[in-house]
Amino acid sequence: MTDKEQRMATEGIGRLMLSMAIPSVVAQVINILYNIVDRIYIGHIEGVGMEALTGVGVTFPIITLISAFSAFVGAGGAPLASIWLGKGDRKRAEKILGNGVSLLLLFTIFLMLFFYLFQTPLLYLFGASDATIGYASAYINIYLLGTIFVELALGLNTFIISQGQSKVAMAAVLIGAVANITLDPVFIFGLKMGVRGAAYATVISQALSALWTVGFLVGPKSSLTIRLWALKPELRTIGSVMALGVSPFIMRATESLISIVLNNGLQRYGGDIYVGSLTIMQSVMQMYSAPLGGFTQGVQPIISYNFGAGNFDRVKKLYRWMIGISFGAAAGATLLTMIFPGFFAGMFTNDENLVALVQQVMPLFVCGMLVFGLQQGIQPTFLALGQAKISLFIAIFRKVILLIPLALILPLKFGVMGIYYAEPISDVTSATVATILFLANIKKIVSKETLQKIV
Repeated sequence: MTDKEQRMATEGIGRLMLSMAIPSVVAQVINILYNIVDRIYIGHIEGVGMEALTGVGVTFPIITLISAFSAFVGAGGAPLASIWLGKGDRKRAEKILGNGVSLLLLFTIFLMLFFYLFQTPLLYLFGASDATIGYASAYINIYLLGTIFVELALGLNTFIISQGQSKVAMAAVLIGAVANITLDPVFIFGLKMGVRGAAYATVISQALSALWTVGFLVGPKSSLTIRLWALKPELRTIGSVMALGVSPFIMRATESLISIVLNNGLQRYGGDIYVGSLTIMQSVMQMYSAPLGGFTQGVQPIISYNFGAGNFDRVKKLYRWMIGISFGAAAGATLLTMIFPGFFAGMFTNDENLVALVQQVMPLFVCGMLVFGLQQGIQPTFLALGQAKISLFIAIFRKVILLIPLALILPLKFGVMGIYYAEPISDVTSATVATILFLANIKKIVSKETLQKIV
């Protein structure tokens, strides 16, 4: 057991949570700047800002789906690696890491082939119009070149966190984000490359993050190392990783499906300006959901490690703190968004009509997030404890069973506003169901019997 691992089992909970969560929160805040900074700069391109912003916005389903595949490995493999480290079986943990690398390489080949072949019809399906398709194609053609970097950077970073090295994981993201923020204005405005410049800046930045992440995991300072023997696929290992990773994969992949449904509805019932409003609102929601995701990502490996070690009292204290903080943070951030929608809209566009629309619809669109923090704490708790089935159900329930049907049905009665109504109704209902499932199952899950079933 390394010193970094030992402290997860012995250090005071408050101090440990801060030391693990703060670097992860910072990393997520920085990571979200990849897309946020792109959109801020693109939205202020003189003369074409609104069309360019909307065009890049409709590429969101593709970008989300690419990152979703990394969740199979990052969110599915890292908790399992932590559990096996807690059990004292480092070889098994490294086999999970090695098989994860092989999966990421396979996903990269599949994703690039698929999206290059079907890009144009997909972008129209996602809400592009003749006025915005050029910007969408220009951005995504270049972005796809960096698919391998996205998969490795996102999919492997959580394995660094799982061994207690959250500062190293933060550095991986920081390097890429600083490069992106620096290169964006140079490429977009200095070299007059527009949306292509934003895409090139993003690819270069992601490459730097991937190189740092892989470099650490093959180096001597990592207690989990990428080893050649571990790259050979093993069905049992891949099955375990994908069984746990399917829930976070669906959570992210359905974001892509949701964007398709929402963008299509907004385009049909409203037009480009309504699609642009969704781009802004999704960006704003990412600004506070990303730090919250970073917090839970930092605490999750502590829960997994202690669960694997059988420290059940410590596990209970950890998840109670995580759920409580998630709820409070989400509610506070949502209130700010509802009170000052115009301020947040102005960050992304100078178009007065678009700002006015966002001011009108944003308080309604995000209000369900006042209670959704409960689910944002409960979901990673189930993942940390290896509970794939419950996590999968919660993910499907909110997005597939609730949000997508509501976004299709409500506009028939309420027009374009029905699409905005669908989000808060889904958030409140899903958070309520997740809380009920948690209270009904958590006592049984945190037990020796359940731990023995983890393979």
